[in-house]
Amino acid sequence: MSEIKCIVSGIVQIVMYRSFAERKALALGLKGTVRNLSDGTVEVVAQGSKEKLEKFIENLHEGSIFSRVDNVEVTWREPGIIFDEFRIIF
Repeated sequence: MSEIKCIVSGIVQIVMYRSFAERKALALGLKGTVRNLSDGTVEVVAQGSKEKLEKFIENLHEGSIFSRVDNVEVTWREPGIIFDEFRIIF
């Protein structure tokens, strides 16, 4: 299992981006979290196979219909804790 931490910038808050990321992650069977950060970006942490995470990164670049993704900064890392679901952190 691999893990990614992504910081997504652009118009990604108040445009259903977190819900979009959650739906895509669940469809791929990934585990992790998505949350808004105070600087206007969105943080995504996801765990799963390398192939599914690569597809998820492509999804993150697309974004929701109302969003505009300028950049997705991806960090590959070893999982620290193992998530048992994918959820939005409010």
